[in-house]
Amino acid sequence: MTIKTYNFPTRIMIGEGAADLLAAQLQAKSIIRPQIVTDSGIAGLEMFTILMSKLQLAGLEPAVFSDDSMTIKTYNFPTRIMIGEGAADLLAAQLQAKSIIRPQIVTDSGIAGLEMFTILMSKLQLAGLEPAVFSDFSGNPLESHVNAGVKHYKKNNCDSCVLIGGGAALDVGKAIALMATNAGTLFDYEDEKPGALPVLNALPFIVAIPTTAGTGSEVGRSSVISDDKTHTKKIIFDPQLLPKLVIADPLLTVGLPSFVTATTGIDALTHCVEAFLTPMEHPMCDGIALEGVRLVSQALVTAVQNGSDIQAREKMLHAAMMGSVAFQKGLGVTHSCAHAMSAVFNTHHGLANAIMFPACMKFNAEAVPEKFERLAQAVGLQTHSAEAFINWYLDLAQKVDVPMGLQHHGINITDQLVDLSLADGCHNSNPRKVSREDFIKIFEEAL
Repeated sequence: MTIKTYNFPTRIMIGEGAADLLAAQLQAKSIIRPQIVTDSGIAGLEMFTILMSKLQLAGLEPAVFSDDSMTIKTYNFPTRIMIGEGAADLLAAQLQAKSIIRPQIVTDSGIAGLEMFTILMSKLQLAGLEPAVFSDFSGNPLESHVNAGVKHYKKNNCDSCVLIGGGAALDVGKAIALMATNAGTLFDYEDEKPGALPVLNALPFIVAIPTTAGTGSEVGRSSVISDDKTHTKKIIFDPQLLPKLVIADPLLTVGLPSFVTATTGIDALTHCVEAFLTPMEHPMCDGIALEGVRLVSQALVTAVQNGSDIQAREKMLHAAMMGSVAFQKGLGVTHSCAHAMSAVFNTHHGLANAIMFPACMKFNAEAVPEKFERLAQAVGLQTHSAEAFINWYLDLAQKVDVPMGLQHHGINITDQLVDLSLADGCHNSNPRKVSREDFIKIFEEAL
């Protein structure tokens, strides 16, 4: 009663569910291998995937051709990811498929002033959407940034959160999404805090669009936000913080300054290495971590020295996401040092990791030499040892022009720096236990 058929000016079948008849109609004509021609926006939609699955279940062999079929890939681990040159152009169609009208766009003040951001917002408006931009923050994410963002979300009656930027913007945006629908204060939801509140209400639909290849926060289930008063970094964790869709477009990273490309890339490397070194047994994460290390070894120098190399940029986006997936195992002493450096000296997180990496790896080498052999293999070294791997890293840092040494960057060893490092939970999953005296020695090694 719902599907009508008539034959002018050609054969037409119209009505709710008519698409479900496609397989039978093709089979009636003895068709086995239809070419499916569509645009990249449609090809990325869930309804298209379902329709293709129905054809395959009927024994057909559909071959899909879309205008970006060779450049944009879609996969579903650990969430739905669309990656490739031009992927950002699919944002409007993805939002419309979810009946979203008023997305809150969370980005930092630097990104908001870029031409590529203005163009992206114009495309959303041309598609009939009403984006509300929140960009009143920069630097390390603070609780006050989140509170301001929640007020903005509610004032503009937003129905989703689109997060565009580096790790800071993504962390702020995920925390905004949490607090837009849940009671209390942000740090009431701090991970492993005694008496922490459970997340009771569903979060708005979250889309993450990274503009750096470093933290991998786009595929993470946590948000790291600093206390405005103490500058202590606090982790908010809940599975709902994992964005429902990631759009990773290497074109958005092409304009990054070489130093930012280098330090965020080393952040991704540190995630992969520290995740691999943790004692927790997780072979799947180990495999992902090692592949992430390999991709960094292949792509980072090229991405820094030739920022317009799309293939290198895309490899680094993959590596960043792989690092974030892998470190569900945990991190290590490098991150404890880096978090303290950001709190005390406001050091960029990626740079802090880059400076501390060699000293921390030397500290860990005697505990898990066999793992360093595998790391050396992953980056293609002939000699498989911790020393060879650390020397490879020092050569990498030189090639991407990231100077080593705390003193070079105006950082000195203080009691506060050591105390905050010891208090940071990341080193609890380090392969070698770290005492206060050990932290002092590691910082001295890094001077």
